[in-house]
Amino acid sequence: MNKRDSKEDLEHLRVIISGGGTGGHIFPAVAIANVIKQHDANAKILFVGAEGRMEMQKVPQAGYEIVGLKIAGFQRKKLWKNITLPFKMLSSSFKAKKILKDFAPDVVIGVGGYASWATLKQAQFLNIPTLLQEQNSLAGKSNQILAKQAKRICVAYSGMEKYFPKDKIVFTGNPVRKNISLLREKTAQLREAAVKDFGLNPEKRTVLVTGGSLGAGTVNKAVENNLQYFIDNDIQLLWQTGKFYYAGIKERTASLFASNPKAKEIIKINEFIFDMDKAYSISDVVIARAGALTVSELCLVGKPVILVPSPNVAEDHQTKNAMALVNKNAAIMIRDNELQDEFAGTLNSLINDKEKMKQLGENILQLGVGDADERIFKEIEKIIKK
Repeated sequence: MNKRDSKEDLEHLRVIISGGGTGGHIFPAVAIANVIKQHDANAKILFVGAEGRMEMQKVPQAGYEIVGLKIAGFQRKKLWKNITLPFKMLSSSFKAKKILKDFAPDVVIGVGGYASWATLKQAQFLNIPTLLQEQNSLAGKSNQILAKQAKRICVAYSGMEKYFPKDKIVFTGNPVRKNISLLREKTAQLREAAVKDFGLNPEKRTVLVTGGSLGAGTVNKAVENNLQYFIDNDIQLLWQTGKFYYAGIKERTASLFASNPKAKEIIKINEFIFDMDKAYSISDVVIARAGALTVSELCLVGKPVILVPSPNVAEDHQTKNAMALVNKNAAIMIRDNELQDEFAGTLNSLINDKEKMKQLGENILQLGVGDADERIFKEIEKIIKK
């Protein structure tokens, strides 16, 4: 984290990327770091995250250095937990300022999350150029404030001028994992691998259900209550439960697997699916939450999708993400509180309507942006040159 101390160092980019908290923030951040390294192998990149959050593990796993701030988000349900928040904000701001002075970046990129505010606000105080990467269709309050002094705001949805200065907005899309952006070029090979890895029958219809790495309780409950639907209709279920729910689901479904030989053939339960490109390739329908990264990936996958927005997110932004697709006839949405009643009926109606499936798949594919990382890099270059 030393300042530039050589002529050679002056020729290479120095970038701080700040934010995290969820995979939806971390994966785009790493994708941006990767594209910077592709263009400048000797670039110096430092991440700034929040202590105790998943970026503190995921970023080093991706090969990058990260520094943590003692910061947390505002607790809306347990207000008493916010007592220490002002002190955390103050200490994180002091630490962020020191990091910025020591590292001397050319630009600071904010991807959202607890640490992003302190780092970018201090960068703006120090007159260091800042770029915001807003993943959602509903911009967070912090980014709306930071946008006033940001040099550029990279967005993934149209209509973002209601949140940000129009002259600073650039539509780039959300960076996604490289294997997802290349999926359609390798569908045949991936599909063949998926059949082997997941133990699936390529002749049968397959539904992929995922609630993210941690899982989604409501989605899992709806699936568990309708396992007989999949068995009766000979539809394969590729189910990512998430780590919080896996053990309980395995325990509760043990009797079904023991009494019904077909259940083991049809239902494939996974705590986590590492090769999502394979899972997407074999799927006829995808049922998922509507986080920004998930939606961006699904737009590149081009499969018919049923989105179930999480109600447990700030300002219900997942519903806004989902509706951006629904309004373009590119997805179906079921509200979380209606899922138990509508799960089987909605899925059955869709999977038995080939024309509807084809239409949804084609429409969502038109919204995909496969080179978002390159687009963002071009904006970084423009900022630095100025």
